[in-house]
Amino acid sequence: MATAVELITAPWNLGLRPPAPGREPGTWRAPQVLRSAGLDERLRPARVTQLERPPYEVEAQPATRVRNGVTLREHTLLLAEATRSALAASRFPLVVGGDCSILLGCLLGARRHGHRGLVHVDGHSDFRHPGNYDAAAVLGSAAGMDLALATGRGELFLTHWPEVGRPLVADEDVVQIGDREEMVTPPVTRFTAQEIQRTGVGELGERVTRRLAERGLDRTWLHLDLDVLDERVLPAVDSPGRPGLDFDQLAELLATLLGTGRVAGLDVAIYDPELDPDGRYAAALVDVLATALAPLAHLEAPA
Repeated sequence: MATAVELITAPWNLGLRPPAPGREPGTWRAPQVLRSAGLDERLRPARVTQLERPPYEVEAQPATRVRNGVTLREHTLLLAEATRSALAASRFPLVVGGDCSILLGCLLGARRHGHRGLVHVDGHSDFRHPGNYDAAAVLGSAAGMDLALATGRGELFLTHWPEVGRPLVADEDVVQIGDREEMVTPPVTRFTAQEIQRTGVGELGERVTRRLAERGLDRTWLHLDLDVLDERVLPAVDSPGRPGLDFDQLAELLATLLGTGRVAGLDVAIYDPELDPDGRYAAALVDVLATALAPLAHLEAPA
């Protein structure tokens, strides 16, 4: 995987509900906090692209029943272009958010560059869509819908995209890892948190690699929602839970997947520094990412 890292920061919280009346979610702060904790020094990115922080609105926006839907579409297109540009320059985009709605822009950019497929590492299915909840009665939050939206389920405003259409990824080209819930089971290849506890990360990596090969997914996207970590390891996320991975297991999983050469880029989401006031978890997260991406850390982009 001879390419260099491009760090893309996506400091937004558009896909989350307010944690309390009058308060915004704090995930938008994650890119800067992780960089301050040494991410740049450890990764030595060939390029850093910083996207602007989009405005957050509590109330519904016109023409959408997804919270911040209009703003989300606009910024998804911006993130898609940043991701596509990194791939076109033969760099490995590491997109640091932000909440899980950043996945849409990453996938759109990857698709525009000719890639397909998704490995979705998340403690939840993120498969909420109008087919399994009352969209007229409840304002949807894209961070809990990102897999549904990516697979074309939901309003056209957030599922149909220029140059690509709908969906961003086919069901059969998705591998989901770490979901600890059984209420909603997406029609994708799925390895639950409970299953990982039984088989171990090594066996999981082999099974995921076989599935990617079966589908001919040579350059797929990797999404990491940090709530896949056990809440006893990382409570500073929007929806912590258990069982989950520990830091060493996550580093092993990421290194295994990246080591296949089948991963074109990675996005990291849902760390909330406001839930980590002393920064104790930021350093651990930087270490996980730096360990997994170590083979790329000293490479330079092609001229």
